[in-house]
Amino acid sequence: MSRFAPLLALFSATRRPATGAPGRTANPVAVSTSRLEAFSDGVIAVAITLLVLDIHVPTPPLPAGTTLAHELGANWPVYAAYITSFLTIGIIWINHHVMIRRLREPDHMILFLNLLLLMSIAVLPFATSLMAAYLRESSGQHLAAAIYSGSLLLMAVCFTTLNRHILLVKPHRLREQLSAARRRQILFRSITGLVPYAIATALALVSSYATLAICAALGVFYAFPIGSGGSTQTE
Repeated sequence: MSRFAPLLALFSATRRPATGAPGRTANPVAVSTSRLEAFSDGVIAVAITLLVLDIHVPTPPLPAGTTLAHELGANWPVYAAYITSFLTIGIIWINHHVMIRRLREPDHMILFLNLLLLMSIAVLPFATSLMAAYLRESSGQHLAAAIYSGSLLLMAVCFTTLNRHILLVKPHRLREQLSAARRRQILFRSITGLVPYAIATALALVSSYATLAICAALGVFYAFPIGSGGSTQTE
């Protein structure tokens, strides 16, 4: 029984009422914003790192009549998809940091919506690999492009939903109170990104190249200050 003593002590501690409040237990959803952000950073870091696993070194010896430059150039869909997804996840990470920094304390719904956002981010390495593999194929390329842009659209929807819940539904949980007009302005920046991703998903039925081009253009656009609002204070 001695080996289980620390576990029993820990269990007893978690069942003990909070000091100064007999008969009452601590708030089960009392998660600090720093812990929320740390967990989110970990998931985002893993997702953005997994993207590089699709970039492979051409295995020597190379086929006769080919060069290393040719082999590297032939893998351009992998590089294009990697850059697009890396920029997009990086921008989401920046905006997520700004969004959570505004928050004083999360509630259960904020934690749940944040989990949905992280789930949509975690699937991006798969969608990126699928897009790179089927971009130039004569069969399956449209579905692969639709899944890729659809994944980015889902991520944007999850981010906007979480942002809306914080800004409009639970504004009293903000660290600093913002006017209604200011909160709507911030939310509008999140909503504007939904339309291009929806267009890219629809165009996947016509051209996988057009879908990738739109997603890449969005990533580049939002990477610059003009696309992010010129300040880290707005998404």
